[in-house]
Amino acid sequence: MNRGRFGLALVLTSILHGQAIEVVRVASKPLSRTVLLTGDFLPYQSVDLHARVEGFVEKVLVDRGSLVKQGELLIVIAAPEMEAQLAEAQAKTKAIESQISEAKAKLTSAQSTYERMKAAAATPGAISGNELVTAEQAVEAAKGAVASADASRAAAQAAVDAIAKLRQYLNITAPFSGVITDRMVHPGALASSGSGPLLRLEQVSRLRLVVAVPEANFAGISRGARVPFRVTAYPDRNFTGVMQRIARSVDPKTRTMSVELDVDNSSGALAPGMYAEVSWPVRGGAGLVVPATSIVTTTERVFVIRVNKGRAEWVDVKRGARDGNQVQVFGGVSAGDTIVLRGSDEIRDGTPLQTTAAKNPG
Repeated sequence: MNRGRFGLALVLTSILHGQAIEVVRVASKPLSRTVLLTGDFLPYQSVDLHARVEGFVEKVLVDRGSLVKQGELLIVIAAPEMEAQLAEAQAKTKAIESQISEAKAKLTSAQSTYERMKAAAATPGAISGNELVTAEQAVEAAKGAVASADASRAAAQAAVDAIAKLRQYLNITAPFSGVITDRMVHPGALASSGSGPLLRLEQVSRLRLVVAVPEANFAGISRGARVPFRVTAYPDRNFTGVMQRIARSVDPKTRTMSVELDVDNSSGALAPGMYAEVSWPVRGGAGLVVPATSIVTTTERVFVIRVNKGRAEWVDVKRGARDGNQVQVFGGVSAGDTIVLRGSDEIRDGTPLQTTAAKNPG
């Protein structure tokens, strides 16, 4: 004897139409269903690109709809005054390097003089003690001049490096791969850090689907679950997203929580701003289910036919949620009760029935 989808199946032999009647067990199972929620698509990443230094837009190498790669050059800004500042700073650095060479030469001369006088001082009366002290002080002064020149060179080089770094900002590049969705500037325009954005870049090969989930449906949230959805642009096509981020905070006005699904959009079929109809999973407790064909509906009642001590017994039930070919029922039945698989009001209440185990109930 085999177990079918709805429990232990038997074959009921009856005089009715001279045919065997299949029966199944009332099953108890965890119930799940889905509710339709709306969601909004957002780009996975988006950024407004601004100028970081002041200058005139020289070249705009992209336009709305352009696909760009990370690091690709998008806009070139010209700033002639910055070139002049850089040349001036470089010239100052070279001048200080000349001063350093001169200061080192003076230090070498002062050290040589001091060493000669120090050697001569070994002979009594050759030079006075004051002359030796003066020579030593000249050496210290020359060392100070060299150190000061070195510090000035370091400061001048830092200025050169700072201007060179700012100069790099004249070339605006893409921080990530994506598509230019808006262009707000043309060649000749003045750009600065205080002006508006020049371009808008969005990553659309991967999207965020933001769904506002009602408080009553939180039980269906499970990170990493695949959730199906549809969009009006493709009514016959099914899509799925992976649940990744949960806000963990309920909006007190709407009593909903924002949940984000990651959606692969490598095909480019979807776009930010679209609306999606999401089949959101909702978990429920255990319930009694029977095949939909077991439920008999007449103008007077809704019932199933239970086998009770070899006789047909009509048991009133109420329908609940449907899950595939199964229907949740409420009423006088219990888990494990044997009921007729294909109910009919032709099987009258109290009809004698005989059952035998099916060899292959299917």
